[in-house]
Formats: sequence, C-alpha cells, structure tokens
Amino acid sequence: MNQTNTVSAPRTKTYEITITALMAAVTCILAPLSIPIGPVPISFTNLAIYLSLYLLGWKKGTISYLIYLLLGLIGLPVFSGFTGGPAKLAGPTGGYIIVFIVMAVIAGLVIDNCHKPLIQLVGMIAGTIVCYLFGTVWFCIVADSTFKAALGICVIPFIPADLIKIIIAMIIEPMIKKRIR
Repeated sequence: MNQTNTVSAPRTKTYEITITALMAAVTCILAPLSIPIGPVPISFTNLAIYLSLYLLGWKKGTISYLIYLLLGLIGLPVFSGFTGGPAKLAGPTGGYIIVFIVMAVIAGLVIDNCHKPLIQLVGMIAGTIVCYLFGTVWFCIVADSTFKAALGICVIPFIPADLIKIIIAMIIEPMIKKRIR
C-alpha cells in the first residue's frame, strides 16, 4: 500500500511578505480595469480587496491595499482607467480610493472573526456602505455636487455590480485558498 503523509510547513515571514506583495500585484492588475459609466467608473478594486482579505486576513489584506495605494500615489498607472498620481486622489473619485482602506478593515475584521458566510456578506456590505458614504461626501466637495445628485451618479449604479463582486469573492475564495496552501 502506497501511503503518502502530507505535512504542511509553517508559514515563514518570507511567505507572508511574498503573498502580501502578490495580492498587491493582483490589485494593480485588476483595479485599472474599469467600465466608464460616468465620473466614477466601475472598477475591480474592491473585488481584489475582498480576495486579499479572505486570503491574507484583515491586517495583511489592508497592507496589501496600502502598497497598491502607494504605488498609485507615486504615479504608477494602477488606478481605474490606468491612471495614477496624487491628482487622482485629489479628484472626485479620490475619496473612494482612500476610503477603501476603511472598507478593508471593516470587511476584513468581520471575515476574520465570523466564519458564517451570511455574516461575512453583511460585513462586506457594511464596509462598502462606509466606502459609499465617505467617497460620496468627497465627491460632493470636489465636484461641487449635491448629495442626492451624487447618490445617483456614484452609488445607485454601483450597487448591483458591487454585490456581484462580493459574491464572486465568496465563491472563488475557497478554490484559491485550496490551491495556495
């Protein structure tokens, strides 16, 4: 009888740094891909964040996003529409890009501490709502828009796609996790 024993090696610091950098790279690849539907495009940034949170946990997932954010801040074209630089962060969509940090912390803490899919779904939705709120306030200030008008431009059209991205992350996470562990 051929019996194979599988022993998983403990994760090293090098592994943790590598996987965090890898998820930052995944965000750099997915985030610029966007669908322009107005002043705020539909991007895949939040999908990359949700996957990072599932695979890395809230701390390393947030660090992964911060690496991406810093790369964009120095001018690499990693933001939606292959843009980058401080002007993008100061523009109408900059609030969303910055508040993704808070979304990552909220959703990540829920994902890490509650293993029931429904609670994780609620956590990701809560993080997304916070992102919508503060990103829309930023948009109103920078674009000189009313909150009601901004909701029609910056939030309502995004709800279906964001829910789909959350569900996609929840579905593919176990498959990815199984392959990298």
